[in-house]
Amino acid sequence: MINRKVIQLIALMMILLIGCSSNNDSSPDASEVPVGESPSKETGSGQQEEKEIEEEKEIFPLTGTPGETAIDKRPFAVVINNDVKARPQSGLHKADIVYEVLAEGDITRLLAIFQSQVPPDSIGPVRSARSYFIDLAKGYDPIFVFHGWSPEAREKIEAGEVDGINGLTYDGTLFKRASFRVAPHNSYITHENIEKGSDRLGYSLAKAVPALIFHEKGDTPAGDETDYVKISYSKRAATHVEYSYEENENHYVRSSGGEKNIDLDTSEEIVAHNIFIVESDHQIVDDAGRREIDIISGGRAILIQNGVRREVEWKEDEGRILPYLNGSPVPFTPGKTWIQIVPDLSNVTY
Repeated sequence: MINRKVIQLIALMMILLIGCSSNNDSSPDASEVPVGESPSKETGSGQQEEKEIEEEKEIFPLTGTPGETAIDKRPFAVVINNDVKARPQSGLHKADIVYEVLAEGDITRLLAIFQSQVPPDSIGPVRSARSYFIDLAKGYDPIFVFHGWSPEAREKIEAGEVDGINGLTYDGTLFKRASFRVAPHNSYITHENIEKGSDRLGYSLAKAVPALIFHEKGDTPAGDETDYVKISYSKRAATHVEYSYEENENHYVRSSGGEKNIDLDTSEEIVAHNIFIVESDHQIVDDAGRREIDIISGGRAILIQNGVRREVEWKEDEGRILPYLNGSPVPFTPGKTWIQIVPDLSNVTY
């Protein structure tokens, strides 16, 4: 028979061995990891999560940056008054792309294209369309918003070249008159009413928008250092446009007539990350001083971005005016773009 003391000694040793094993094995094995999770090192896990979140953000086609709306939201293109009596305007700070083009005399009008950001509550003052505004808008297949038209513009719109909402038809309903300005400088519309009008007219509000080409993050375009540019549409100071570079923000702050451009409702500065200055042929075609502007043939242009400028060419590409160099497209810097169409690049100074 086994001695009782020996049996007790063996039992005591087994208890001690079990206790040591329990204390040393404090980490769970694979079977103890909750379903759907996997063991990972704590170091760098936060950075990995941030990277994954950033990769999930949708990059918007007209700015090359993350936006606030649905990626397939159909753009709005609004003809905006740029007379001195219409400044400061409402909504331009939210536009992805803005064209500035001469209308009658030395007064310019703006075509503002909205897509990536939630549109502002108020947009305007809205002004009448010209035929070349329709041609400029068509490259983005937008809802085209205007208040009145020239005979040539009316012909294009009634032929269905764009899906239009006309303030002449909806004055006092979709379009509202502001009491603090006089006609024709006081017609405004909200993005909500643009959507209501689109629904009423049977226009789709969701469409795929072909993307512009943008520089990759960290790219540094070569060119001549440019922290200031002035565009003179005439000798009158009221028609002079200026952009001043802010290096910390990598954007240009816009001024007109010697005053910084701000949003009427929010006082937010109007800025551009790309200034694309395009020289095209202008011809006066009637006694009212209306023009035909060549936005098809291409020609000389200046592209200013990231604090530098360079001479490029412009080409019409599926309805869009875009920069080219040696036959290849030139990328934009991610952000907002202002396209200045001028009769002569000699009216631009740096």
